[in-house]
Amino acid sequence: MPYIIDGHNLIPKVGLRLNSIDDEMDLISILQEFCRLEHRQVEVFFDGAPQAQTRKLGAVTAHFVRLGTTADHAIRNRLKRLGKSARNWTVISSDREVQTEARAVRAEVMSSDSFAGMLKQARNSAPKPNNDRKISPQEVDEWLKIFERRKPK
Repeated sequence: MPYIIDGHNLIPKVGLRLNSIDDEMDLISILQEFCRLEHRQVEVFFDGAPQAQTRKLGAVTAHFVRLGTTADHAIRNRLKRLGKSARNWTVISSDREVQTEARAVRAEVMSSDSFAGMLKQARNSAPKPNNDRKISPQEVDEWLKIFERRKPK
């Protein structure tokens, strides 16, 4: 199930600071990792942008909402545009009005706190890379032969 996320609502819940210059991109990085691990699609909305823009960053679509309007308003509009398919989405926000709007179109609703816990759990359960692998002397010789053949004369 894809997610619609109120970005500035989630930022402090994942341990980031709203007054950080890179808070939005830091959250997007966390969401990209989540999407990679869980094979999910995410749309995240941030308000307060000097100009409206949408950027596709892997499985994360970031909507930067123009100053003068809110991410809450943009999320409500997105739910309306989804129509009946909104029931296939989960809205992540702790804002009661956004939650009410999401429930009205039968979208799933999850608080930012709960979703932050889900992000942490996904990160902790991800397989850790095995950097302890030793290369045998035969493998080293094999690689040396390969690179020796590719060496320009």
